[in-house]
Amino acid sequence: MIHFEWPLLILALPLPLLIRWLLPTDIPAQQAALKVPFLEDFGDGETKSVSQQKQWPLLLASLAWLFLVLASMRPQWMGEPIEQAVSGRDLMLAVDLSGSMQEEDFIIKDRRVDRLTATKKVASEFISRRAGDRIGLILFGTKAYLQTPLTFDRATVITLLNESFLGLAGENTAIGDAIGLAVKRLKKQKTESRVLILLTDGANTAGEVTPLKAAELAAANHLKIYTIGIGADEMIVRSFFGSRKVNPSRDLDETTLKAIADKTGGRYFRARNTQELNKIYKLLDELEPVEKDKQYFRPKTELYQWPLAFALLLAGIISIGRMNWRGLGA
Repeated sequence: MIHFEWPLLILALPLPLLIRWLLPTDIPAQQAALKVPFLEDFGDGETKSVSQQKQWPLLLASLAWLFLVLASMRPQWMGEPIEQAVSGRDLMLAVDLSGSMQEEDFIIKDRRVDRLTATKKVASEFISRRAGDRIGLILFGTKAYLQTPLTFDRATVITLLNESFLGLAGENTAIGDAIGLAVKRLKKQKTESRVLILLTDGANTAGEVTPLKAAELAAANHLKIYTIGIGADEMIVRSFFGSRKVNPSRDLDETTLKAIADKTGGRYFRARNTQELNKIYKLLDELEPVEKDKQYFRPKTELYQWPLAFALLLAGIISIGRMNWRGLGA
């Protein structure tokens, strides 16, 4: 259906008539002296021709004014109502990109992959399910960076997560700075729920803020933090001297991650393989359900350019016609 954004501008339609009525109609003396009071005596054909030449510009000018008023009323085509989910929750993901995330102790489809690749796959599926949440993405290593501000555009968040790579933020791990950045971005948001999901495979080895101090700051700003420790407990390593078992997660600071979750009212999870990581994100769906209010919006397509184009076209025709008429008169 067609909708006019500023319908009251229709009141401008009779404006030319009003101006014509208000302006004085006195004829200058020079014109009066040259006026022939009985022009019809010089021939009917010439009088009618002059009259017709004066009428068609007036008709075109009237149409041009009509189209100009229609354009100023800003006509729009209103599409069908579209449901938009809004949950009232701001959810930030913080993903570790430090050098230790290159450890290949995860398996996807019978293929050994590094921890970051597994994180991308599972986290992307989680993000795609969060219809109604505003989602942001923090990437951290030696430094913490806001990769994606809070947005309803889940596809963009997934794309930027998948484009991240190891070492992008440095080789070390600044857990405290990542939490501090999330607090900074979320504390001014007027939302019902603020959640941070922090995934790491190590301990805090860089940054200006300690993880526990950042957790206290998060708790003071009502930010709930779910921490995920990622990495296998053991892995078989083959070398020239044979095979041996190693613990690839020996640097994981579970004590600190549990303390962060406890201080902020969240939970700590341990992901030793792809299946566990996937279960954790599904459990997060249950802990932070996507309860949403249904809101609707109707897409609008602007149409003002069409009547505006017709008005300009008619104005051009009138101008060309007046020039030709004056040329013939000369």
